Amino acid sequence: MQFHHNGYVSGEPRVLPAAGTGIDRPTDLPDEVDVLIVGSGPAGMLLAAQMSQFPTVVTRMIERRDGRLALGQADGIQPRSVETFQAFGFGPHIIAEAYNIAWMNYWTPDPQHPENIIRTTRQADYAKDISEFPHLIVNQARVLDYFAEAALRGPGRITPDYGIEFTGLTVHETGEYPVEVTVRYVAGERAGEERTIRAKYVGGADGARSRVRESIGRKHIGKLAEHAWGVMDVTVETDFPDWRTKCAINSEAGNILHIPREGGYLSRVYVDLGEVPEDDHHEVRKTPLETIVARANEILHPYTIEVKQAAWYSVYEVGHRVTDKFDDVDVDADHAPHVFLMGDACHTHSAKAGQGMNVSMQDGFNLGWKLGSVLTGRSPEELLSTYSAERQPVAQQLIDFDRQWSSLMARKPEEIDDPQELANFYMATSEFPSGFMTQYTPSMITGDAAHQELAVGYPIGKRFTSAEVVRVSDGNVEHVGHHHLADGRWRVYVFADAAGQGEDSAVNDWGEWMLRSADSPIVRYTPAGADADAVFDVKVVYQQPFDEIDVLAAPEVFRPRCGTLGLMNWEKVYAGGSGTDIFARRGLSRDGVVVVVRPDQYVAAVLPLAATDELAAFFAQNMVPAAS
Repeated sequence: MQFHHNGYVSGEPRVLPAAGTGIDRPTDLPDEVDVLIVGSGPAGMLLAAQMSQFPTVVTRMIERRDGRLALGQADGIQPRSVETFQAFGFGPHIIAEAYNIAWMNYWTPDPQHPENIIRTTRQADYAKDISEFPHLIVNQARVLDYFAEAALRGPGRITPDYGIEFTGLTVHETGEYPVEVTVRYVAGERAGEERTIRAKYVGGADGARSRVRESIGRKHIGKLAEHAWGVMDVTVETDFPDWRTKCAINSEAGNILHIPREGGYLSRVYVDLGEVPEDDHHEVRKTPLETIVARANEILHPYTIEVKQAAWYSVYEVGHRVTDKFDDVDVDADHAPHVFLMGDACHTHSAKAGQGMNVSMQDGFNLGWKLGSVLTGRSPEELLSTYSAERQPVAQQLIDFDRQWSSLMARKPEEIDDPQELANFYMATSEFPSGFMTQYTPSMITGDAAHQELAVGYPIGKRFTSAEVVRVSDGNVEHVGHHHLADGRWRVYVFADAAGQGEDSAVNDWGEWMLRSADSPIVRYTPAGADADAVFDVKVVYQQPFDEIDVLAAPEVFRPRCGTLGLMNWEKVYAGGSGTDIFARRGLSRDGVVVVVRPDQYVAAVLPLAATDELAAFFAQNMVPAAS
């Protein structure tokens, strides 16, 4: 990471200097805010961490609980989420703490003795092949802790306002703060007090029974499936040999999805409780822990478990619901939305696919930079309409996937023709659960595929897949995408033509245009007095080995002056040679190509080096010229 450009830093460099609303942040909830986040779950906490990077925006988060979450129900962390943690600065820390899923084993009835189970398949986890980031298990509470830390360390110094519950809202047609929100204090000396807060925008991350959703008249569409599962976090004594390996277990007595957890001893166990009658009226939810443990032992036969401690347990019926729209405006409305739904407030499903927390966090990531861009004047308000348009289809894909996965998990042995089917499905669909299948369609922030052949490894609309390059200034091998922090900036990656730093290099012409042309995004959209890379982080990757490239000979746009000291940034010039040929690995044109990446790490445009008019036109549709 980079620091010292604003002066010597002797303490924790991840704690950024307070700015704007982060300076003397009011303890009490203000009467007027720019963004009010309702709920401190994964989507809400990520949104807070993102908004902390926009310290001129007044952002507050309310949470009904009187303090941090102590025990979370979600625990599966997909590779895309770990990549997101990297962007927020705590990827390595949570990896060290978590359980890393290396393998998944499958158990089925023994054909000779069907009352017993036997291991039939050992399968390496899909993360080994699909990403440099692992597939993890870690308590949701710890994920929230890390995001809370990121929000507090950002310039905006955002912390949750605990003990305050949302009771309702009204969206007015006019006014600087059109959303009128009513809240009630439920803890502390002010318990029972009611207040009205006015906001420009509200982010509803208040769970499956969302009051924000009800307040804007949105409906959950779907129903509960006729199947119930018990889930428990337990420490046990057992003779089951795969207790520290993720397992899908199918037996004559039912099914188990077993997932080891962090710490070396704890495990999460999903236990099949069977079909639920239509007239059950949720009575199955009262199933005691002892019954769940007994069913688990029946399924595991001839192995047994003795539960020493249950940290938590619950019973749920599989449900699949998607809200009809993720904001407060109808499709044909002529104005931008002011209220947004995230996470369980707009999509609910089973827990066994490990998607709830992961997809919810991407909701917050998608929305955060858009709110920040609009409220800081970088982008027009129309940008906010892309949130529901982009995230609702992703939620529907999640529901469709989870419905199929849940059905496969709940089958009886006699319904299984191929014992390898579940394992094959798990691997064949790995791109979706890992979080890498999302592909946004063309819009004001995602271009078309007219030039896709120039960068086939960077499909437009999909997240930017990192690869190793060599930093020219010091010869270190780095993952170029790992420097894409969640700071609200656009990334522009310039992959140089074969001429490199020669006189006929097309990159030289591009760099001169980007630095000085009146149509350049840097010139048009960077505020006066701000660092040259305050809005656009522009990097170049040459084809030649790093020792054939001179940093000081690179165009000036790749050597911006940064910080209060005006120091040259040495870390924007890279090489793809020396055995780390990103051009070959990502199918990049040797004639050079420009890859534009959104602040949430999704590829927005692929353009030839000469297509500067197209680059200017792309940003003209989603950004507002900076005041001179």
